[in-house]
Amino acid sequence: MVAKVAFLTAGGFAPCLSAALGLLIRRYTEVAPEVELIAYEYGYQGLLAGQSIEITDEVRAGAELLTEYGGSPIGNSRVKLTNAADLVKRGLVAEGTDPLRAAADRLITDGVDVLHTIGGDDTNTTAADLAAFLAKEGHQLTVVGLPKTIDNDVIPIKQSLGAWTAAEQGSRFAQNIIAEHNSASRMVIIHEVMGRNCGWLTAATAQAYRSWLDGREWLPAIGLDRNEWEVHAVYVPEGELDLDAEATRLRAILDEVGNVNIFLSEGAGVDKVIAELEADGEEVARDAFGHVKLDTINPGAWFGKQFAARLGAEKVMVQKSGYFSRSAPANAADLALISQLCDLAVEAALSGEPGVVGQDEEDGDRVGVIAFDRIAGGKAFDITTDWYVDLLDQIGQPQPKPAVVQH
Repeated sequence: MVAKVAFLTAGGFAPCLSAALGLLIRRYTEVAPEVELIAYEYGYQGLLAGQSIEITDEVRAGAELLTEYGGSPIGNSRVKLTNAADLVKRGLVAEGTDPLRAAADRLITDGVDVLHTIGGDDTNTTAADLAAFLAKEGHQLTVVGLPKTIDNDVIPIKQSLGAWTAAEQGSRFAQNIIAEHNSASRMVIIHEVMGRNCGWLTAATAQAYRSWLDGREWLPAIGLDRNEWEVHAVYVPEGELDLDAEATRLRAILDEVGNVNIFLSEGAGVDKVIAELEADGEEVARDAFGHVKLDTINPGAWFGKQFAARLGAEKVMVQKSGYFSRSAPANAADLALISQLCDLAVEAALSGEPGVVGQDEEDGDRVGVIAFDRIAGGKAFDITTDWYVDLLDQIGQPQPKPAVVQH
């Protein structure tokens, strides 16, 4: 019997965390109002510290309000419970303490029967480690995760929560940023889209932006020309980038149109950036999961420097949409998916079925509970996808050769 359920959100923000928390609370209140609910603050960090919030009747009554906001009201952090050295360094556990045991002891002390994790592959595989540890100790904990990531790169899940909204918000960001195109002559604008190894969000953002262009009216006689607002290049990690060939193509556009607009995944060509930094003796910062901290190596600035020289640009502007996009409230499409998956997550939790709820690409996109050992990150974007091939054809960019992406 389930008596107590805990929630936590972890990893980077995505436009689904607040909504998912609210809809989980709503569903429990509908089908199992007797179950006690708590939320750990700042993800696994709060679990280790024993910092939790009681879900009161007031919160239950207003839970749906959370669907109107982005971010996470209970806070996030990036914590890997199996990386003891990092947790000791950050002061989250004492030297010699097993973080998994510390987290497990807290759950036992708090009397938690079910833990809902809302996060990406790292969050959910960490939850699986925790559940396995508790099972060895003879304690039953059902962990049910929801797949969150704007990169849409969780294997084998077709659509991660928040990704659709992030693409829509990235388009909104671009609409204002690209309006800067004639703030100087021979202008190059690089719209850097958040994403480690997956180009889906960059491609989807470019597609959403071009849909917006399709719905506008233009007046070239006074300089309001779609060609100046157009997407001129889209670079994703999964496609090889020939800088010299692209520079030749884009220089011709710059000469004709007067500006160039590039949508760049921050993970595209990152190996080149890292190699250059390490060759210069610089240390590349990594997070607790071993991922390169992309914000510290600044791929957009690196590409801006490369293109400025090759294109003969007078001004290069690099703008990042990631934090704007990932902190937005979920849109209607995401809310519908979040609601469906939250209902399933509660059903799975009450029946004692652990795993991550989502659309299983390896099972005909069936919505179900996917075993934790099948969850992984780094799902590559398929650059042969019809809509992406069409997008590149429409903007006159040659189809790239597949690149080898290190996940």
